Amino acid sequence: MDNVCHTLVGAAFGEAGLKTRTRFGNPVLMIAANLPDVDVLSRAAETSVAIRRGITHGVIAQALLPILLTGVVLLLDLWRPPRHGRDRARAAPLLLLSYVGVLSHVALDWLNNYGIRLLMPFSGRWFYGDSVFIIDPWLWLALGVGVWLARRRAWPSAATVSLVVATVYIAGMVMSAQRAREHVVRSWSREHGRAPEALMVAPVFGNPFRRTVILDAGAHYRTGTLTWWPMRVTYDAAAVPKNADAPAAVRARADPRVRAVLVWARFPFYRMMPVEGGTRVTVADMRFAGRVGDLSIVVPETRD
Repeated sequence: MDNVCHTLVGAAFGEAGLKTRTRFGNPVLMIAANLPDVDVLSRAAETSVAIRRGITHGVIAQALLPILLTGVVLLLDLWRPPRHGRDRARAAPLLLLSYVGVLSHVALDWLNNYGIRLLMPFSGRWFYGDSVFIIDPWLWLALGVGVWLARRRAWPSAATVSLVVATVYIAGMVMSAQRAREHVVRSWSREHGRAPEALMVAPVFGNPFRRTVILDAGAHYRTGTLTWWPMRVTYDAAAVPKNADAPAAVRARADPRVRAVLVWARFPFYRMMPVEGGTRVTVADMRFAGRVGDLSIVVPETRD
């Protein structure tokens, strides 16, 4: 999920009562809810997509980041002691709140179609929830209203209600995603005599009743839209060839920058364009082609 949503979740937990457990409770919840995204610093590197949602989101980081954050906050508490006889920060509640924030981040990131490598560093396998769009205005609205009412109207239970509403909404999106996926598999198998090799039925921005379909049909991808009432899939007319076996694409995969993109890509495909001295190869992912992760390199001509 986006960092606005992560921050609102941390703030909602705080306003629901967790911020009272210890000094710095509220900022710790909001910082922890964003902490795994420290890997955003990798964006300066050409291979950043191979780093994102990896080691800082994996099981080791989930265990260690809260401990690290707790240690930093305790040092801050020593450096800036509270005034007027207020209580100092306490390690156990700080650690608990840090785990709440970090684990909420990981759970929310699983929900969308960008994916997350939960088992890093032991396994690079990606997990995809394909349930909630990475920026969801309905979550913003529910959580934002709850936090605002709790802070401005001194109504802490509003934050609790907002968390319940958000949880029910997410559960509904997860269940509808599963049903939509089953429908696409059944209808495709009935028409083509076999199941697709891979499939994504993903949410779209702002509309819980519409989903984007990407289907791996072997040598090419099919894209389409799923709508409800009645449930129906409308495929786009043109298929998108993978071109993975094209000689220029095969040579391009020897480049470490291309291999880095392929670590992240879920539905990779290649576009080729002749240029002076070789072929320009662009590797992209069907999920975000033209927006995120596209990489172009020039592959020199081969000489017999």
